Amino acid sequence: MAGAYDDRDGKIWMDGELVDWRGANVHILTHAMHYASSVFEGERAYNGKIFESRWHSERLLKSGEVIDMPIPYSVDEIEAAKYAVMQANGLTDAYVRALAWRGAGDDMGVSSKRNPVRMAVAAWSWGNYYGDAKTKGAKLDIAKWRRPAPETAPYQAKAAGLYMIATMSKHAAEAKGCSDAMMFDYRGYVAEATGANIFFVKDGEVHTPLADCFLNGITRQTVIRMLGERNITVHQRHIMPEELESFEQCWLTGTAAEVTPVGQIGDYSFEVGALTRSMSEAYEALVRA
Repeated sequence: MAGAYDDRDGKIWMDGELVDWRGANVHILTHAMHYASSVFEGERAYNGKIFESRWHSERLLKSGEVIDMPIPYSVDEIEAAKYAVMQANGLTDAYVRALAWRGAGDDMGVSSKRNPVRMAVAAWSWGNYYGDAKTKGAKLDIAKWRRPAPETAPYQAKAAGLYMIATMSKHAAEAKGCSDAMMFDYRGYVAEATGANIFFVKDGEVHTPLADCFLNGITRQTVIRMLGERNITVHQRHIMPEELESFEQCWLTGTAAEVTPVGQIGDYSFEVGALTRSMSEAYEALVRA
């Protein structure tokens, strides 16, 4: 599968049925296009099995609840849809995108209670999110935009609207020749990258920002568990910007990013060291087990 994402061969699951890829369209007055009333999941399949698939499906439903948009499908129905899409497109290793949104209906203001909640699942082949960064280490900019306070936006939801400042930050980073941007939170603490959580290594111990105003990623939680199984101390805490200079290694985690080493953030450099490589290789082995 190649080419623009709206012009490909294949099938997409929409509202309970498989439709032709090019016909998977919505009306211009779809509520989500105007008011960001949508939630989504990004997942990866390895050797025909979607990693932590049910966890992702459960989180999708939870995200819908958080933004007052109940999704009219069960976990089992979502699971069946994801695997039906993979089978229809002949995929075993794939990126899977499940999306739910407020469609077009009787409401076209901020309120959308009378509009149907719709859902789709697409899947495609997708390589390394950061290109060759798994060997060289990704280069990150430092974003001017910050993750909002918990009382400002529903950070527990994987909601489309929360990614607006992430897109802006990544565009600015790419214009500087970087792969991504690291964002601070509303208090000025280190938070995350635009679509991935962040980890640091110092003196054989791992430090990662406390997920109290950004999404506690499934890959993040998986890697923390893996570190615990290896008896490596993990500090989940608030990290000040000036601490970046003292860290020796750094990596990003996310479904798309998997475990990707970081070589530079702004003016700070990091070694693609043994622990970083070990965790990247161990994660790769886990998802393909």
